[in-house]
Amino acid sequence: MKRFLMLILAFGLLAGAVFAEGAEPLPAEEAENLPVPEEAVPAEDAAEAGAEASSSAADPEEKGETVPMPDEENEPADPEELPDEEELQEEVVDGRTLQYGDEGSDVLELQTRLQELKYYTGSLSGRYREGTREAVKAFQGDYGLEKTGIADPDTQARIFSARYRALRYGAEGEEVKKLQSRLVVLGYYKGKVSGNYLGGTQKSVREFQEASGLPVTGAADPLTLEALYAPDARGKGDAAEPSAQDAAGFLVNDADHAGGTGSPTAFVKELKSGSRGDEVKQLQARMTELGYYEGPVSGNFARQTLRAVKKIQTQNGLKATGRVNEETWNVIFNDGGIVLPGATPKPTPEPTPVPYAMTVDVNNQVTSVYALDEKGEYTVPVRRMICSTGTKANPSDVGDWVLNGRHAKWCVFPTWGNSYARYWTRINASIAFHSVIYTAVDLDAMKTSSYKMLGNRASHGCVRLTVEDAKWVYENIGAGTVVSIREDLPSDPELRDAVKLPPLKKGTSIPVETPEPTPEPEYRAEQLPDLGGKRLKKRSEGPEVYWVQKRLTELGYYTGYAGGRMLDGTVRAVKAFQKANGIYASGEVDDKTLELMKAEPAPETAQAPERTIAPETTIAPEMTPAPEGTPSPAAAAES
Repeated sequence: MKRFLMLILAFGLLAGAVFAEGAEPLPAEEAENLPVPEEAVPAEDAAEAGAEASSSAADPEEKGETVPMPDEENEPADPEELPDEEELQEEVVDGRTLQYGDEGSDVLELQTRLQELKYYTGSLSGRYREGTREAVKAFQGDYGLEKTGIADPDTQARIFSARYRALRYGAEGEEVKKLQSRLVVLGYYKGKVSGNYLGGTQKSVREFQEASGLPVTGAADPLTLEALYAPDARGKGDAAEPSAQDAAGFLVNDADHAGGTGSPTAFVKELKSGSRGDEVKQLQARMTELGYYEGPVSGNFARQTLRAVKKIQTQNGLKATGRVNEETWNVIFNDGGIVLPGATPKPTPEPTPVPYAMTVDVNNQVTSVYALDEKGEYTVPVRRMICSTGTKANPSDVGDWVLNGRHAKWCVFPTWGNSYARYWTRINASIAFHSVIYTAVDLDAMKTSSYKMLGNRASHGCVRLTVEDAKWVYENIGAGTVVSIREDLPSDPELRDAVKLPPLKKGTSIPVETPEPTPEPEYRAEQLPDLGGKRLKKRSEGPEVYWVQKRLTELGYYTGYAGGRMLDGTVRAVKAFQKANGIYASGEVDDKTLELMKAEPAPETAQAPERTIAPETTIAPEMTPAPEGTPSPAAAAES
């Protein structure tokens, strides 16, 4: 019986193989509509391990892997791992270029985003066919990119950060109504808000473009729409901006330019390993002229190109990254004093110190930034920001972490329904700084519950910030910055009060405006404040309270935030001072207490307070996009 069953099994396997060999492939149109098997999201960094513990403060979408979307800085590949230009082949890697014939979850994400932007109307199949290619070409045309139909990393970055689709004569619908309404507000359009893009709308758009220094086309392209919906959009009665052509400028060698060598060669975008296109050809041709490059002018940035770029950088005193940023581009194309092969290399400039250090105070839910003082220590307060760190069940990683400079404009949490956050700056393999949570790659889709939880433990390890604060970190905090995440700092009521979160306006995701902070008062220990017969007590505020806080800090009684508002921390310090000086410990400050404060010498061993910073208003999340070219994506885990 057993032998009989084995014979049947063997016959079935043989028949299946014959059938499979003779099967005809599906036509491309049918294949594109097949469901796509779910694929694992590639992760360059280790994903966080461990199950999610329930917490009412935590947002579940942050659990699992965090995938920075196409905008991240990645280190160039080792030259030995790259093929020569003649051997270059496409590889399936994180942030791969997508083109006709590709398939997978990244294609599906691309189709979904193009559908949201109304460029793609086909099925969400995960297969890159003609419909997907045409949608990509249409998008590229609207955004001023070369219409290749290939979704390279730069195109993907634009797609995933785009907010607007171009509107032209003949368009109709709600988007046109919104456009017309905005033009009415700015004083350019006086017709009916009909939702039909006809001559009157076209004329109004032309007037706005002319007033704003944009190319005058009459078409509401994405650049025009971004300017139109910006908070500082130019009204009809405002003075005109200089033209777009007049505003162009390039970094050039002044001596070379003054010598009459002609117009500089404009830097377009950063080039690196894996880049392709006309700019790479231009680079290779120029390096051939200079004697640095002997490979083919193929338009493929691979091993030989990388080596040549590094050699140029080394010879000319630049950091040998292998990336052609604006500085390297201008040395290659616009510097008449470029050092050629065989010549004495320029000395590498002395490394500049890292400008900032950061402290994440878990106990008070405040992130502070410090600059260098005259002794080269990070003690000068620059910025303090309300934040949300990890919950007690999923805490942030305590310790000192050195940033490597990797960041992304958007990140996605694919394990939990593809929720998103903006301005991702990596801390370590598991956590990062980023904004509050968004429900879509849309500047209007901020999750208000995530915003309102700022100031409380609410994440799964990452440090959430307001959009504006996350943007500041993204733009100012680079590689080499030390981030110290601490849970041992004392409770500081005054500090928490100084970073209170503005409430959101009803019906929007925009915080209410808060007044500019009062400049820090001048402090001199010998100059007593005049109380005018009053007492300072809890909730008192003003320069008198500031003097008390600064003086008690010098005397070693106060270690909190000196912001000019008297709360529990200041009251406790006043009581301690009064008790030590033999007077009634009321916690209130009168003229007698002030005189004693002035008279008591500061102890030599008095410790400076923990890092604090000057008052500064938390700015509302920015609602205007700033599209720009971005590097390829990588993955990291949010906790």
